[in-house]
Amino acid sequence: MEVNLISTFAEFKELKNIDRPTLMSVLEDIFRTQLARMYGDADNFDIIINIDKGDISIIRNRTVVETVEDPNKEISLEEVRKIDDSYEVGEEYAEEVPMSSFGRRGILNLRQNLSSRITDIEKANLYNKYREKVGEILVGEVYQAWKKEVLVMDEDGNELVLPKTEQIPSDFFRKGDTVKAVIISVEMKNNTPIITLSRTSNLFLERLFEQEVPEIFDGLITIKKVVRMPGERAKVAVESYDDRIDPVGACVGVKGSRIHGIVRELRGENIDIINWTTNTQLLVQRALSPAKISSIRIDEASKSIHIDLESSELALAIGRGGSNILLAEQLSGYKIDVYRLGDQGQEDEEDVLLDDFADEIDGWIIEALKKIGCDTAKSVLALSTEEVMQRADLEEETVLDVQRILQAEFEN
Repeated sequence: MEVNLISTFAEFKELKNIDRPTLMSVLEDIFRTQLARMYGDADNFDIIINIDKGDISIIRNRTVVETVEDPNKEISLEEVRKIDDSYEVGEEYAEEVPMSSFGRRGILNLRQNLSSRITDIEKANLYNKYREKVGEILVGEVYQAWKKEVLVMDEDGNELVLPKTEQIPSDFFRKGDTVKAVIISVEMKNNTPIITLSRTSNLFLERLFEQEVPEIFDGLITIKKVVRMPGERAKVAVESYDDRIDPVGACVGVKGSRIHGIVRELRGENIDIINWTTNTQLLVQRALSPAKISSIRIDEASKSIHIDLESSELALAIGRGGSNILLAEQLSGYKIDVYRLGDQGQEDEEDVLLDDFADEIDGWIIEALKKIGCDTAKSVLALSTEEVMQRADLEEETVLDVQRILQAEFEN
């Protein structure tokens, strides 16, 4: 049992990466705890541990007295002189406590306590290590892939979690795959550190740019703001502190060499890089590119922007599923209302204004559709049901009813 206990010490020292002072302190503490259980008090014991050699010596110190009142701390003169007749009353008598005195149960308790304490230290070390790394990119290996999360192992064999909600919709991982993500949180739950990764965080995209664009890493170019629809589209506003550096060109790279690597990592996410400006009107114009804006009016009181576009520019401004205009709103911090102008100043003679359906469609629904740039029947029918639902914030049943009414007009 003593040999097994010594081997346990060596095992933890070798595998758990616990520093020597900490391990020495833990060993002394668990021995004192066990001695206190056996003798009632452990203050008069010296514990000498040599981890390298695997030696453990426990010395019990007792005072020589005529009459013993505390057997743990005192020994009678008569008893001690049976061992060594040179002792006198008042002297200290030291004797080694054999490991066998702990008994099988005591040795098992020592091993269990050591395992528990070392595990707690390991968890605390892991928590402190990763708490300082929040916001950094980590590359790990997929250990297990489940429906709701992926378990990732770092280079030291520590477990990290990549929840489904933090994965790009087109992500698909198998055991053994290499995964790159950003550390977004480190929490203690039931005394266990939970390290959470993310591939959908805006911070992940920022860190990827720092890795691919030396000018950003060096601080010559700053990322002012990032907005994303993970796996679909992103807008990154950048600014250069050196007039000789084109921030957009530097981020894209020669023939797209820098941006291509980021796009591949994000499963084909379409990334728009724009020059940052504090001029809201100019920022919105850049954010809605490639659509060309005919006119723009800003209402600071309501934090909204009214934009007029030619019919041919409407789809470009809104983007697939409304992605372009939604990201432009997030980037600028303003609500953007898009209105369509007629082609060459003329309305489509075959089209019908939504206001003409006021007797069949509620006014609030018509207003909601106008706010997303759909002021005619054909402009509504040109969008899918899902797009209208998302952009106008309408229920599916309501959108289907509107589409049915508008379609009937042209069928008639």
